[in-house]
Amino acid sequence: MASSRLEKIGTIYSRVRGLLRSGAMRQEDKPIWYDIYKAFPPKYEPRYDRPAPDVPLRSLFYPEDIIRAKFHKQHKSLPAVNLSDQHIPTQTQKFISTYNKLREEGKTVEENLYAAAVDVLNDERQNAVNVPKAETNSLASSFQDAQRDANVNIKDIFKD
Repeated sequence: MASSRLEKIGTIYSRVRGLLRSGAMRQEDKPIWYDIYKAFPPKYEPRYDRPAPDVPLRSLFYPEDIIRAKFHKQHKSLPAVNLSDQHIPTQTQKFISTYNKLREEGKTVEENLYAAAVDVLNDERQNAVNVPKAETNSLASSFQDAQRDANVNIKDIFKD
């Protein structure tokens, strides 16, 4: 029985089809891809013994990939990223946009463009760190005031 799970015996489609026909797998449990595969079968059946096509691979690099790689190589400890909130750009996205903006302006020499973008990003980071401290102090004091006001005795709550 275990040998039937090998990729050499049929394809995944034929194995799932056999399970469905025999009743070993219920119709509710069939994989999502099964109906799509059935409606649009591939031109060539994906078998283990079919040789891979000899197609040259195209380069998938984008223009900013080299800059991004250099940035990540030099800045290994970047802050954590909340992947569920896509409205806030990551440090790398901020750096790439700053780099591209400086390149478009043309004020900086191409050799110094990376260093200038890092400086701008560091300045923005310094400004972002300095601003919330004042806000944090005011928030902390207002929170302490709210706690002071919220001091309620339990006996007072249950008074008739």
